[in-house]
Amino acid sequence: MALQVFTAVTGAAWESELVGALDRADHGVTVVRRCVDVGDLLAAATTGTGQAVLLSAELRRLDGDAVARLTAAGVAVVGLVEPGDERAVERLHQLGVGRVLPADTEAARIAAALREAVLGTGDAPGGHDVGDPRAALPALGVPDDPTARPAGRGTVVAVWGPTGAPGRTTVAVGLADEAARLGVPTLLVDADVYGGVVAQVLGLLDESPGIAAAARQATAGTLDVARLARLAWAVTPQLRVLTGLARADRWPELRPQAVGTVLDQARRLSALTVVDCAFCVEEDEELSFDTAAPRRNGVTTTVLEQADVVLCVSGADPVALQRTIRALGQLQDVLPDVDPGVLVNQVRRGPVPGDPREEIGGALTRFAGARVVGFLPADRKATDAALAAGRTLAEVAERSPLRVALRALAAELTGVPAPGRSRRRR
Repeated sequence: MALQVFTAVTGAAWESELVGALDRADHGVTVVRRCVDVGDLLAAATTGTGQAVLLSAELRRLDGDAVARLTAAGVAVVGLVEPGDERAVERLHQLGVGRVLPADTEAARIAAALREAVLGTGDAPGGHDVGDPRAALPALGVPDDPTARPAGRGTVVAVWGPTGAPGRTTVAVGLADEAARLGVPTLLVDADVYGGVVAQVLGLLDESPGIAAAARQATAGTLDVARLARLAWAVTPQLRVLTGLARADRWPELRPQAVGTVLDQARRLSALTVVDCAFCVEEDEELSFDTAAPRRNGVTTTVLEQADVVLCVSGADPVALQRTIRALGQLQDVLPDVDPGVLVNQVRRGPVPGDPREEIGGALTRFAGARVVGFLPADRKATDAALAAGRTLAEVAERSPLRVALRALAAELTGVPAPGRSRRRR
């Protein structure tokens, strides 16, 4: 049976010749519709009459959302570019088009690429159902072959945790700051779609473009390392900050695919990227059959799925521990391949009988099978001083036990030895 294909290469001088060549019986391809624009293409994709689409890089209004919707509808995408146009190739890869060919490629090779793309649709990342928030996540511009990835590919650390203010932002800011102080080029990203406050914590202007502007450029396929660097605040020579949404109701501006592309460029910009995530990974059942609808928690699941290290920040009292255990169970249901390490924050005597570290570590292992990677001591005086001044812990409380613990964690994650601790008393 012939492969049913849409084309969307309107305006190209070679369109008619290509369509005629593809329709030849010996190629096994039938062009069922020649779409005039992105809207026409998306409408055709919903009919289920086509298995693949052949589109050009010059197609007007083509963006990452359109490619994601095609993928979610089960339509494989192959791109065509003018011969030698490497920028167009890069843009299509950013938009999530995995297979891109020069327009002068022989029709037989194009037909073969279409068949390969269709066979590959069943092996989409994670094998998610189209009703899953992650079903619309294509390759996000990252080559499948690890050897093809850029040299010096940076590490992404996601700082996540349950609701209830266990200190996710404090940990993310402190970890990024300490890594930068160790000489590691670091980017701190505020990706909290419910209440990002990294800008306020660091005393930055929260109306700056930040992650929203980066996501818009990623959707348009124009985001690169230089543009990402311009959108991020240079707080210190080694620390950049990509601020979050100024208002929580702007969350639809952050689409999962776009944020994935931002992370891909972040890896190229900095050796370490620390992402402050929202707490919720719940899937919206009301939207489970609407694959084109924006999903608020899709950003968080995207970050957690793409991160190299996931830190689950937990409080150290019975209520916080219960929330952590439940959150870990929910994360396991949504992202079974993600293995978070639990970082217990605000550890102190009182809320938990006996030795808090021993008791908390035992409870998390027993009830959640959790891997505890560290304990952070409570130091309310230091955190209050940092918040009041819009500074980091290292700037306002150099010898704070919390700051020392975060420095040790940053050293462990980056592989850079931390300076020796001073023996002088405070």
